[in-house]
Amino acid sequence: MSLVSSKEAIGKLIPQQLPFVLVDKLIEHGTDHIISGFEVPAQHVLVASDGRLTEAGVIEHFAQTIALHQGYDYFLRNLTPPTGYIGSIKNFEIYQLPRVGDELRTTIKILQRLFGVTMVSGEVTCREQLIAIGEMRTVIAKELG
Repeated sequence: MSLVSSKEAIGKLIPQQLPFVLVDKLIEHGTDHIISGFEVPAQHVLVASDGRLTEAGVIEHFAQTIALHQGYDYFLRNLTPPTGYIGSIKNFEIYQLPRVGDELRTTIKILQRLFGVTMVSGEVTCREQLIAIGEMRTVIAKELG
């Protein structure tokens, strides 16, 4: 069961819009973690001709899961979700690329938040198999100026 599974509701929690959305479910949310889901659609701009989500798509899905965590935090406080950017990617390994129709499940753990910078570690699974792990830092745009 998902906390949020409506594409319209997800669209209000993240800055990305169609056709670039790479999360479609908020499965679990806590102050220091989130679990998201995404079913890889056939017509997505980041699906290659071989029917697999590209490496960039896996990384962007990971980043959008972080954005979903921040967006849902803001939503719970009746605030407008912020726009953020990837600050850095570290130790990111992709073991397998998912195919069209596959359901990704991504777990992100918040390691640190300071002055609008969020540092996380996480993993992406597909069919209960680990397909990617890594660390990422994101920066909230309003904190840049």
